[in-house]
Amino acid sequence: MAGHSKWSQIKRKKAVNDQKRGQIFTKIIRELTVAAREGGGDPNFNPRLRLAVDAAKAANMPQDNIDRAIKRGTGELAGVTYEEVVYEGYGPGGVALYIETLTDNQKRTVAAVRHLLDKNGGNLGTTGSVAWQFERMGTIYVAADGVDEDEVFEAAVEAGADDVRSEAGEYVVSTGATALHEVRGALLAAGLAVASAQLTMVARNEVAVGGRDSERLLKLLDALDDQDDVQQVHSNADLDASVLARVS
Repeated sequence: MAGHSKWSQIKRKKAVNDQKRGQIFTKIIRELTVAAREGGGDPNFNPRLRLAVDAAKAANMPQDNIDRAIKRGTGELAGVTYEEVVYEGYGPGGVALYIETLTDNQKRTVAAVRHLLDKNGGNLGTTGSVAWQFERMGTIYVAADGVDEDEVFEAAVEAGADDVRSEAGEYVVSTGATALHEVRGALLAAGLAVASAQLTMVARNEVAVGGRDSERLLKLLDALDDQDDVQQVHSNADLDASVLARVS
């Protein structure tokens, strides 16, 4: 997942630099609302909500915004009802795409996703066409400044992590989906700076993408990420390092 993970890191850092706070808040608010609706409003007993609250705090979202989003999810406040819809398709170079959305209008969302795929050298697939190529896993990013990799590795693996590697000035910790919260807690307890933690779909096998296809794919991934209804985009691309370097 190295290539796609690198793109995820670049996207996260650019979002701060580009001042895309409103768009980030929109996505997080939707996740807070749905997480609270599905599992209750107490983050201590709702792991999905706990992740969403952590993401909100990392994005410097005001506590009032967080509380309102949760209350809309639990029904204490009126609000829009969002549905979780996954779209599967292909991008330039035959790359598989798994697109997670939260939407209050499926017709609008599928039309927007199809348009972006068609415009950028991709196409929408059928349900199940690419899902089998991915596995749900946890990914934790740890700041690397002044931190030895062995320290991160020891804390992470002892807590149940599968792997730790260094990428783009951060340590990327991979875990099973159910071990994410325990590993994150262990890293924090060890005094390490956790930049973010999330559940993600990791490709079982990657497809090398280079040259023009790599550039077109990055343009497509950016366009999908800019769509308000899209929460996360996952691919099995092993992206061209030289192209990634130009956009980082």
